[in-house]
Amino acid sequence: MAAGLLGTAMFFGAGAAHAEAPKVVVSIKPIHSLVASIMQGVGEPSLIVEGAASPHTYSMKPSNAAALQDADIVFFVGHGLEAFLEKPLESLGGDAKIVELDDAPGLTKLKFREGGAFEAHDHGHEGEEGHPHGADHGGDHQDGEAGADHAEAHHHDEGEFDMHLWLDPMNAKAMAKEIEATLEKADPANVARYRSNLEALNARIDALDTSLAAKVEPIKDKPFVVFHDAYQYFEHRYGVKVAGSITVSPETLPGAERLSQIHEKIKSLGATCVFSEPQFEPKLVNVVLEGTPAKSGVLDPEAGTLEAGPDLYFQLMENIGTSLNDCLGTAG
Repeated sequence: MAAGLLGTAMFFGAGAAHAEAPKVVVSIKPIHSLVASIMQGVGEPSLIVEGAASPHTYSMKPSNAAALQDADIVFFVGHGLEAFLEKPLESLGGDAKIVELDDAPGLTKLKFREGGAFEAHDHGHEGEEGHPHGADHGGDHQDGEAGADHAEAHHHDEGEFDMHLWLDPMNAKAMAKEIEATLEKADPANVARYRSNLEALNARIDALDTSLAAKVEPIKDKPFVVFHDAYQYFEHRYGVKVAGSITVSPETLPGAERLSQIHEKIKSLGATCVFSEPQFEPKLVNVVLEGTPAKSGVLDPEAGTLEAGPDLYFQLMENIGTSLNDCLGTAG
């Protein structure tokens, strides 16, 4: 109770009297990395989904529940991604400030695509002119729904937008601004540090954006298939060509019809690589690869294999660029 009262006091501007940083809990690694960057020199946020666990399939631990009960601020992406947080957050009472980052001003938000084969990519690069780094493959092309398995529709019940927002660095900047503003209000004594950390983070994200655009430039026209449809924001920013996904929802295995259609898509499009993810069953990738010349690679959009901390976001994004380049650059 005392921690909760302290948190409330801080939000009403009494924070200057307290040397202690607010107790901050963050749902997943990519967001935790942004929060940790802004809190450097002040405090360290705690992380719920640790190690190689995925938010799509996560079950809360008692230690997570205890951290939430003690929190002054909770940052998460949104109910469409971290569904496991819904009930725990409802039971928190009124003490913690809960920040849903998919509401941050300035975000680019893309709608879910239906089906396994994204026909939009067969139409050429319609949106190229207005986009800083290449084709604008927005999420409004939904004509590839023939490959959808009906069992996967529940994945979209939580909302209509793809929640992997951090895979566009400009979205990371928008979320970082919201994180910093929240910390400022909670902890006025450390405003100068939060602001200087945000400035440094933004400069680092801009450098990352330039680096990634250059890294994927040589392989932008090579179509590839991913394990689940998590990469729209990366596609939208950098103009790479995802031809389809093996599954829409990682917690639901695709049916035989879906696998067959993706297999045909790889052959007809000449998709050069199929990417698995470290948290999920790689055998499905082997099934769709069989009898095709495509190679396999690994992408890790939720940073399951990386060490949590301020550098994780940059490692995550660079690793995606490097994995695409390594597989597609040597294929076909």
